[in-house]
Amino acid sequence: MEIIQTQKALQESLSEKRSQGAKIALVPTMGALHNGHISLIQIAQQQADLVVCSIFVNPTQFTDPKDLEKYPRPLEHDIKMLEQVGCSIVFMPSVLEMYPQYPKAEDWAIDLGPAEFLLEGEYRKGHYQGVTQIVKKLFDAVDPDFAYFGQKDFQQVMMIRNMVERLALDVKIVMCPIVREPDGLAMSSRNIHLTNQDRQNALVLSEALQFVKDNYQDYNLEDLLAKANEMIGQKSGVELDYFVIADPKTLYPLTKSTKDEAIALVAAKVGTTRLIDNMLIG
Repeated sequence: MEIIQTQKALQESLSEKRSQGAKIALVPTMGALHNGHISLIQIAQQQADLVVCSIFVNPTQFTDPKDLEKYPRPLEHDIKMLEQVGCSIVFMPSVLEMYPQYPKAEDWAIDLGPAEFLLEGEYRKGHYQGVTQIVKKLFDAVDPDFAYFGQKDFQQVMMIRNMVERLALDVKIVMCPIVREPDGLAMSSRNIHLTNQDRQNALVLSEALQFVKDNYQDYNLEDLLAKANEMIGQKSGVELDYFVIADPKTLYPLTKSTKDEAIALVAAKVGTTRLIDNMLIG
């Protein structure tokens, strides 16, 4: 496994492999890896000849400086996990490598469509501009044939797909299923911040999503949402930001049940840690 820290060295390494006909996959991460990330790499390994995993805590997507400061960075743990899964290349650039003028802001503004301002976009204004900015930089550095992202960040995947379409980029975006703990909690790098009590309280998020999925055809939408909100509201230590059932193509909330596919999405603060989760319905 190669560990590379500059774009120049990365491009030199990949150029040789690409000239031999290798198909290249990119798995962008911010580190603090868990089995959800590893599942992305394993799926990528089935579809490409070479997998690049990037580890970069991107400052432009954090709307709260304290959130950036406390983001976990267990690099030794991450490298060991990547070695064990047989990742080809780890790209670990510095902030100045990706943003030479940092902390001075670079010009980046892209029309990501109305969904940019819904849900996470409402609570974390400017977040998806920062996400797409760094993903475009990583695409430029790697020039991948495929890029893999987790469904847990469903809205993020939508924004990246919108960017790819808007800029006519030649990369296939692959969304991979959420990986959950045995009790249903969605794996997340933020779970490390949960106390034991928080960890138990957080289960209500996946339980409410599962209830909605199981009863989607049996309740009207208003009653279904009321029940989900009640389930979460009864759990002390959990502060709900939103629970919506939406059209997965637009993220606009549905007003009535449909036979077409829907998605339920939730965000809440559990203790001091903000978590998101979702489930596709139908």
